[in-house]
This record gives sequence, C-alpha cells and structure tokens, in this order.
Amino acid sequence: MSTTGSKAWAIFTVASAGFVLSMFYRVSPSIIAPHLSKDLSLDPAQLSDLTAAFFYAFAACQIPLGVVLDRIGIRWPMAGLSLVGAGAAAWFAVASGHVEAIASRALLGLGMSCGLMGPLSLFARWFPPRLFATITGLLVAVGALGQVLASTPLALLDQAVGWRGSYLIFAGINLLQAVAVVVVVRDDPPGQEPPVPAAENPLRGLGRLLRMPAYWGISLGTFCRFGCLMAVQGLWAGPFLIYGLGYSSVEAGNALLCLSVGYMVALPLSGRLSDKWLRTRKWIIAPSLLVFSAIFLSMAWWRPGMNLVWIYLGFTLLGMSNAPGQIMYAHIKELVPKQYTSTAMTGINLFTMLGPAAFMQITGLIIKSEAGALAGPEPFQPAWFFMAAIMLGAGLVYFLLPDSRAMGESYTPEGGARP
Repeated sequence: MSTTGSKAWAIFTVASAGFVLSMFYRVSPSIIAPHLSKDLSLDPAQLSDLTAAFFYAFAACQIPLGVVLDRIGIRWPMAGLSLVGAGAAAWFAVASGHVEAIASRALLGLGMSCGLMGPLSLFARWFPPRLFATITGLLVAVGALGQVLASTPLALLDQAVGWRGSYLIFAGINLLQAVAVVVVVRDDPPGQEPPVPAAENPLRGLGRLLRMPAYWGISLGTFCRFGCLMAVQGLWAGPFLIYGLGYSSVEAGNALLCLSVGYMVALPLSGRLSDKWLRTRKWIIAPSLLVFSAIFLSMAWWRPGMNLVWIYLGFTLLGMSNAPGQIMYAHIKELVPKQYTSTAMTGINLFTMLGPAAFMQITGLIIKSEAGALAGPEPFQPAWFFMAAIMLGAGLVYFLLPDSRAMGESYTPEGGARP
C-alpha cells in the first residue's frame, strides 16, 4: 500500500530539490544574459539558441525516459541523470565559446529531464491515489522556488562571484542532491511489490498509449495551456505592459509577480479540490482552460490608463487558472495500467515542454515587431485573440474526455472508461 509516513516525505524533500534545480536552470540565463553575452561573445540569436537547447534536449528525452522508469526503476535513473546535470552545470561554468555553451546547456537539459517525471513516478508509489493531485501541486509549487532563486538571489550571487562561480556553486549543490537520491530514495515502500513490467515490447506499450484518444486530448491541453502561459510570462507580458499600456518596468514586474503568486497559491488548492472536495480531474481542468481563454480575450481590450488593480487582478487570475493544468498528470496516470504510469506521464510532459517553444515562435510571427517598436495595445491584439481561441478549443476538447476519479475509474486502451 502507498504510505504517507516520514520516509515518503523524506523522498518528497529530496525529489523536490531536484525539481527546484531544474526550474532554476530553465530560466537562469535571463538574469545573467548580459555577462553571458559579453564573456562568450554571443549575439542575440546565439543567446536564444543557448536558452532553447535546454528545452529541446529535455523534451526529446521524455518518451524514452518514461520507458526506462517503467522498465528499470526510478532511483538509479534519477541519481544518474542528476549526476549528468551536475557535470553539465560545471561544464557550462567553464565554457569558452558559444558552441561549448550550447552543448553544455543541451546536456543540462538531459540531466534535468527526470526532474519532474522521476518524482511523480515515486509519488505514485509512495502516496495514496487520493492525494496524488495534491502532492503534484505541492511539488510544482515548491519547484517554483527555482524561479525565485534565478532572479534576485542569482543577480546578487553573480555580483559576488560571477556567473561562472554561481554555476559552479549550483553544480556542487546538484552533486549533493544526486548523492541524496542514492541515500534516501527507494522505488517502493517496504513490503510493497513493485509494478510488474508489461511482458510486451516497451514500444508496443507506447503504441497502446498513442492509440488512446484521451492521451491526445490531455496532451493538447497541456501543450496549449503551458505554451500560452510561457509566451506571456517569458516573452510578451513585459512589452505589452510597458510599450502597449505605458506602465513602468516596476509596475510590469509587479504584474508578473501577481501571476507567479496566483500560480503558486492555486497549485496545491486545485490539487486539494480535485483529490478531496470534488473528487474529479476533468471537471477541474476543463473549466480552468475556458477561464484561461476568457482572460486572454479580456486582455485584447485592455487600454492605457486602466487602474493597476485590474491589471494585477487579471494577471493573478491568469496564474490561478493555469494551475489546475498540473492535475493532467494525475488524470493520465489514472487512465492507463499501472505498469505504464511513467510512460504516460512523460508522454504528457513531452508536450508540456514543447508548448513554450512553439507558442513563443507563433506569437512572435503574429506580432511581427521588435519589442521597442511596439506602441499601444493594438499590435498585441491578434496574439491575445489567437491564444483565446486556442484555449477555448483545448477546453472544449477536454470536456469530451473520460473523467478519471482517483477512487475507482480506470481506462481501457481502446479508449473507453470503465467503473
């Protein structure tokens, strides 16, 4: 049986530390970009390539990683990949040119590729199904601390020891986390038999997953919701608020802080709502996608001079409406046989990681302008309409999927729910 004893929470702590590091590595180039560009002689395109290399390598690992976790186990792949991440961070710290920096960032993406799926696979074994969405939300909320570390703390550390010294410090922390995985983590609680791997070829099991309509519906949902969120949070919110609406950089930063706080607060709340109060996945996720769509639609009508309270409220709701997306991992987990848990969740995470790259590029083509040349909210309207329509479509598709109640519904590979 799953347990919620001290060992389970010790495993949660160690696994969460790995996810914090993963979140830190994802966004840390932003704050040290000026020094990176100067030291490595990077032009804007090369800096973009350096940032993207992490995500593409991370995404490329997800499907094979799921097969490995289901077939081999969780503890040793997690520890091994964390060790790769520590080495990649150290390599990045001593990189002498853009090719070496991009290669080390790609290797870092490989090393962090188990940062979310490894913990989720462990939690599926160590915590009861009725708590899975709550624990998932708590993990993602804790992981968001990595984004905090990559902001002001990293800037101060950069001033003290430089970006190379900063990355060497985090490489050391990464190494300690890899050792902690070996010492603390175990795949299964004492006395619990591990899931028996399917006798069939693992690629055939992957084929079963790909034939599930629900897999594609959930993948569409996570691709769109996280892609749209990152396109706003990581690219267009600042230009929209500063150049489009005329607010200061501090006011724009406050709005983004509201988005982050709304997201972090709603993560455990939405998990609790799903696990305990409403006991459903579909009927939490689908409405949240429609709310997400409605906020994008409202942003198309925001104008200069709006009261900042409404701006901050809108960004808070933007973060809160995105948070239920983490329940998608619980949803897909409960729609497949136990021996395919990791394969299913990594299959979903593949689309989660591809979404930001796709939507950043698509919205860039829609807006078609350098940030400094944007004036007024009108150039941004087509992007907001586009994302509103995309999220509306994803939400409507989600209403067509079978629900998966944590207490008793399972799913046949042919696509039908059964009690």
